[in-house]
Amino acid sequence: MKLFIFSRSRNTLWHKGKTSGLTQKIKEIRIDDDQDCVWLRVDVKGGASCHVGYRSCFYRSIPLDNSSSKVVLKFEEKEKVFDPEEVYKGAPNPTKL
Repeated sequence: MKLFIFSRSRNTLWHKGKTSGLTQKIKEIRIDDDQDCVWLRVDVKGGASCHVGYRSCFYRSIPLDNSSSKVVLKFEEKEKVFDPEEVYKGAPNPTKL
């Protein structure tokens, strides 16, 4: 089963991994009680699934003990798995860091 996601930068459904070859195999699909949210559990093929080179797009967290008015994200993944410039060959990256 191919995984299609809605790409805001392309404004269309997009086959995940079409450009990069980094695909995901769906292992489980769950839906919440209101049936307005879908949760997928996947195996990542190729070692990564993030446009900026990390294993996952969820490589940052929000510290819960932050008493400052300014939120500083904590990087949970220290190193990138791949070089996005090499994989995407100069294509514009929709992710802004």
